[in-house]
Amino acid sequence: MAALARATDRTEQLGSAEVSMTVDTDTSGPVAMEGTYSWGDGYAFDVQMDTKAANMQDVNHSPTTRVLFVDGAYYYDVDAFRSGPYQGKDWIKVDGSAVFGKKGAQAFSGDNGSPSASMKGLKYAKDVDNLGTETVNGQRTTHYRAVIDKAGMGKFADAYGEGSPMGAATGAKSIAMDVWVGSGDLPVRLKQKLGTMTISMDFDKFGKTAAVKAPPAARIADLTEMVKEQQG
Repeated sequence: MAALARATDRTEQLGSAEVSMTVDTDTSGPVAMEGTYSWGDGYAFDVQMDTKAANMQDVNHSPTTRVLFVDGAYYYDVDAFRSGPYQGKDWIKVDGSAVFGKKGAQAFSGDNGSPSASMKGLKYAKDVDNLGTETVNGQRTTHYRAVIDKAGMGKFADAYGEGSPMGAATGAKSIAMDVWVGSGDLPVRLKQKLGTMTISMDFDKFGKTAAVKAPPAARIADLTEMVKEQQG
């Protein structure tokens, strides 16, 4: 726990990293993303993801789609709308509340959705196992594993637990977490399993990324209410 506490503090201090990430579910398969994650001044990211894997080819003919997360909302870079009320706009906005529910979105406010926040959750695990040394991305690491049960999920139960939209989709009742910590007390890989969803993140170049900003308002089509109605 002392080693993980040092890694958590060091990650939080540096505030950003380049990340290669995969989100895998039993229903839709893996979606790969690469780009910048930042925290310390509000959790945000700027990544490129595979358009076809994300089922976004109807709105974007490019093989990759740029996705931003800023101030609790997702922004998707898409083909410009050719007609209708959003004609000419080439970014789609979906508020986090449409994905996680109102309470779940509040759980991700500030820096709460960041990798360092996830690692902080390890202090609520009943047991943390040291699985020994492993080589990950050419780096010598120590592999730790823990399970955070329903009682220890805290505010993240609002985002991932039973009764939340994400919890209903994944069936998550706990968070299984693996962390590979390398030199300089920094995570090299973080893997979380929540029901049927597995999130894996590989880190590089901590503290050397640019700030993430939302697109210009004039180019945004806000489809939050439409998404909520469809889910309803």
